[in-house]
Amino acid sequence: MPDYNSGRINTYAILLAGGTGTRLWPVSRELYPKQLVRFTGEDSLIQSTIKRLLPVLNKEKIRIVCGRKHDHEIAKQMDEAGVNSDGKVISEPCGRNTAPAILLAAFDVLATEDDAVLLIFPADHVIKDVNEFHNKIKAAVQLAKEGSIVTFGITPHYPETGYGYIEGSESNALYDDARKIKRFVEKPDKITAEKYLKAGNFFWNSGMFAFKASILIEEFKIYQPALLRTMEEIFHKNKPVTKTDYERLENISIDYAILEKTDKGVVLPSDFGWSDIGSWKSLYDFLEKDSNNNVIGGDVIAHNTEKCFIMGHERLIAASNLENIAIIETSDSVFISNLDSSRDVKAVVTKLKEKGRPEYYQHKFVHHPWGIVTSLEEKKGYNVKKILVYPKKSMEFANSGITNLTVIKGCTAISSGSNSQTCKKGESITLSDKDTIKILNNNSNPLCIIQVEIG
Repeated sequence: MPDYNSGRINTYAILLAGGTGTRLWPVSRELYPKQLVRFTGEDSLIQSTIKRLLPVLNKEKIRIVCGRKHDHEIAKQMDEAGVNSDGKVISEPCGRNTAPAILLAAFDVLATEDDAVLLIFPADHVIKDVNEFHNKIKAAVQLAKEGSIVTFGITPHYPETGYGYIEGSESNALYDDARKIKRFVEKPDKITAEKYLKAGNFFWNSGMFAFKASILIEEFKIYQPALLRTMEEIFHKNKPVTKTDYERLENISIDYAILEKTDKGVVLPSDFGWSDIGSWKSLYDFLEKDSNNNVIGGDVIAHNTEKCFIMGHERLIAASNLENIAIIETSDSVFISNLDSSRDVKAVVTKLKEKGRPEYYQHKFVHHPWGIVTSLEEKKGYNVKKILVYPKKSMEFANSGITNLTVIKGCTAISSGSNSQTCKKGESITLSDKDTIKILNNNSNPLCIIQVEIG
């Protein structure tokens, strides 16, 4: 294992997990965004990102910046991935873009370190060639130690119009073919993208960076002094930042705040099978296809169907005589689109939000620090939910009508006011007092209850 922490300063990986992933709706929702989702295999995107780093970085030097409403699930998934989450999850009370998020992480690291190399990675990207990725990490750390602000620039293989580009200098005299950055350019049209591809010194902006924390602070002093001063005022190592204070920070990306202004920027050409999974089309391109060039997951029957992405979660999907179509099904929504234009789902999410539809925000299941609540049916006069309580956890809720609780897995103590009862699998209790109902799982296995609420 390469020792990237050798020398005078340590290396930290800062994972940015604050996005909402609206282009992967209906699987990705604001309350449960794409970085938490298991699209393929057993790991979520954030767990895959963590495990990709463990062979080359000290697990104690990983930090994740996320929204406060996601921090409990981030911590749980971090623990499942083999990294103790204690002290490693940095939560933002509201989103203020990547510049404040990265600066907040730098302050957190510098509270215990004199200096450090910070590797910045979005938590929801995928990479095919992990060995080459590790080689580029080594090069980026070396460049950062020498004082550069490094951007991992992805070598383009086709004229992509959905990414911003970085123009590097024509010469590559720096370490590992790195080039000085000449400029950042916005997402181009097709003709311009083709020119960039032919030029050979343009690279996709991956949103992955490396720099010393001290260099970052120096650049903030020069280019974003007001933002830096405000962070100095509101940051406390062992005290969460309040929403009121955090909203004082400018909503600005690290690109606009620092990278497009600094004279220390270098682009590190990288070709390790990267994708930002920014749409169903990009996920389709990344995944393996069957003999008909389909990507299929779930309970699906496909007849005379080619070049389609079909993903089911709850129900049978039967597809016939389709080509180049995305069909994505969840328990409460189905998205159907031409595959090439599937990123336009963002406009659908905007309409759902305007109409006040809950589907834009959350699934039928909602994660809590103590467990998961899944809505099974909701009609006028009653609703049915499945409640899962993690081992050694408890939950409570206000009873506003008549509530029946039936244990289908595990054993629990249920109490409401002066009424208390122990229930095991197959047993139930009906409570009608308008009081707080408390459910305790004092066992080492998950508890599962069906709740029927009337009135």
